[in-house]
Amino acid sequence: MKILLVDGTIFGAKTGALLRQVEQYIKEYNNELELEILYFSNLKHQILDGSPLNEDMKMMIQKFEEADGYIIASPIYQASIPGVLKNAFDMLNPKAMRYKPVSMVANGGTYQHHLVVENQLRPILDYFRCLVTPNYVYSHASHFDENNNITDEEIKDRLRELARVFVEYCKLSGTLSKEPVDKH
Repeated sequence: MKILLVDGTIFGAKTGALLRQVEQYIKEYNNELELEILYFSNLKHQILDGSPLNEDMKMMIQKFEEADGYIIASPIYQASIPGVLKNAFDMLNPKAMRYKPVSMVANGGTYQHHLVVENQLRPILDYFRCLVTPNYVYSHASHFDENNNITDEEIKDRLRELARVFVEYCKLSGTLSKEPVDKH
């Protein structure tokens, strides 16, 4: 199974640190999964406006379509997910992520922003009919040191549990047909 770990921002390093930690934990639970981190900061983004897509956007779409599962990481800016992440979702075919396992991790500067994951990111993933794991991890700037290393043991434990549940969702999704019977 191909798992795409998405660093859904072009700024900062904390979402990447969260993804690398999750990647490590996933490998501990199942080292046969093919893991790839897609850093949005390495892509030339364009706004979805009807103009032809550049090569980076075509590649990003292809990676989403070919993946069998996802870990979506997002910082929370101004009580919202970054525009590049929403724009990326807007480029995807509505069936691209259907019935594929997804876990969410996020980080922000205030403790109040944890609800953005439930109120903004989960509805998008539900629209795609993803198999969203019930546990997400929200981290705060205080959970990192000055080099953006995760220092909070509770956050590490929650990321480990997220990885464990995600790996189980991957197993469960293996036998689920991605073709709906309702033609929607």
